[in-house]
Amino acid sequence: MTAQQPPKAGALRHAVELTKSIIPPVHPGGRPFILGAIGATLAVRRLSPRAGVGSAVFTAWLAWFFREPKRVTPRRPGIAVAPADGTVSHVIEAVPPAELGLGAEPMLRVSVFLSVFDVHVQRVPASGHVVRAVHKAGKFLSADLDEAIEVNERNSLHLRTDDGYDLAVVQIAGLVARRIICQVSDGDKVAAGSTYGLIRFGSRVDLYVPAGARVLVEPGQRTIGGETVLAELPGSAQGG
Repeated sequence: MTAQQPPKAGALRHAVELTKSIIPPVHPGGRPFILGAIGATLAVRRLSPRAGVGSAVFTAWLAWFFREPKRVTPRRPGIAVAPADGTVSHVIEAVPPAELGLGAEPMLRVSVFLSVFDVHVQRVPASGHVVRAVHKAGKFLSADLDEAIEVNERNSLHLRTDDGYDLAVVQIAGLVARRIICQVSDGDKVAAGSTYGLIRFGSRVDLYVPAGARVLVEPGQRTIGGETVLAELPGSAQGG
């Protein structure tokens, strides 16, 4: 027989698990900022307790900004889920970035704008592998402008799904975004809903799907990265 766990220890473990379920983990790309802010808070607090409170609030905001919440991704075949949290700003036909080599035929583009209040990690829209990952330097115009896709700094992925569909996902920097992090490279296998990148701070993510796909969202609609189904891909059972 195994000894029963003391009531206090069991309660403490339950409290820890409950806290983990409420407070999301932090993306590794944000940890240096948070650790730096913690150090600054400790130093400021010695000089001025009141200023230390303000610094602690800023540190808490950084931890919240770089959060990476767990998501439950739909597993049915033939769909593409949202690569980011945010608001759908455009649903149009557009040619994917030339650097991906996907040709000059228009695809359906769903643009999701991220404010500074949104989760800023990016997620894989469908399981498959990365054909090409390309970073391109550029300007930092407001990410909601039409020309941002052409002139702003961006990181583009050509993703081929397990069902053979070609998708493109583009991280686009914005006015205050000065850093795009992409954690995958050519040839990597990726799973739908898994985190693959991060943009600091405020930005836009575009998803390109084949022209025959059925887009399921409208401009102004909110998306949840890794969960909201943006499109049913051509020939899928759902799309007919």
